[in-house]
Amino acid sequence: MKVTGLTIWSVNLTSHATYYMAEGKACATVKTHVLRLETDTGLEGWGEVCPIPHYLPAFADGIPSAITEMAPQIIGMSPFGVDAPMRKLDGYLPGHAHAKSIVDMALWDLFGRATGQPLYALLGGRTRADMPLYHSITCVAPDEMARIAKETYATGIRQFQVKLGADADWQMDAERLIKVREAVGAGPIVYGDWNCGATKLHATRTGRAVAHLDVMLEQPCKTLEDCADVRKATGLPMKIDECAYDLATLMQASDLGCMDAVALKLSKFGGLSAMRRARDLTVHLGAEICAECTWGSDIVTAASLHFAASTPNGSLLNTCDLSGYVAPRICPDAPVRVNGRIAPPAGPGLGVVPDRDVLGPPILELR
Repeated sequence: MKVTGLTIWSVNLTSHATYYMAEGKACATVKTHVLRLETDTGLEGWGEVCPIPHYLPAFADGIPSAITEMAPQIIGMSPFGVDAPMRKLDGYLPGHAHAKSIVDMALWDLFGRATGQPLYALLGGRTRADMPLYHSITCVAPDEMARIAKETYATGIRQFQVKLGADADWQMDAERLIKVREAVGAGPIVYGDWNCGATKLHATRTGRAVAHLDVMLEQPCKTLEDCADVRKATGLPMKIDECAYDLATLMQASDLGCMDAVALKLSKFGGLSAMRRARDLTVHLGAEICAECTWGSDIVTAASLHFAASTPNGSLLNTCDLSGYVAPRICPDAPVRVNGRIAPPAGPGLGVVPDRDVLGPPILELR
């Protein structure tokens, strides 16, 4: 089986509520790209990637250009043994992990469909029926964040990511963590996320103000060294996100002692092939894994869920139903959260197929 052509669609995803983060970053309406790989057997494989603005070194409108550049290598590829074709693309076009992620995902989908197996079976085997979700709370007034946390707790969610830093006020950030912790009570996981938007001083003052609470901090600063300093100064566990994007950064974070948990995101690592290697190393290093991607709808969520479902027991912190935060839903039969948990799709490959009416007209077709 060989890839004979590819098609790309662009879809605007609008958040149900504007999603505020540190340093003025926000998600309101963002662009996701959907890729279809066609083959000489008639099977199709699907991928999706959605880099949000001002977050990672990734540019949504650059994805069609990167795919066009890689197209001569992609057309003619076999989806069997996905690692090999992806290493070929790495040699052909260095970097651009987010653009490679969508190709890698579609190749894995084809691999699963061709063999009649769900992706979790190909990624190591299913280790759980469903996975715990975290819910991300936009950075607004502390009382409003507490209200959101309480309402979400009532739906069964037991892990809460509290966005911090939108107003650059460490005392307000401390109040956010205190009030969310109070709203959900003892037991649930609560962690405050600055998305690299805090100084060491800001994060340390916040952390020391809440050091009596059962909370975790997430990626306060732009470097691993600064995050490690905050962890030492506050004594609070640390989750790394933006600064973990390959095996070397995972090793560095572990060596610095600041990686109690880590977000493994498809778009950062370049797809499921690279994520498998990152997962194996993370399990070895003893950190817990948040299995997800940057943003997106049902296709990228499905890939994250298969990855989470095959992660070894004891190593998965949570996953995320990204498609639950946005509209439109691209795949009508995709999984949804139930009592704070979510299961991977059934069926071979990713187990989801987009609604062509939602996708609209393609922006790129290559043969």
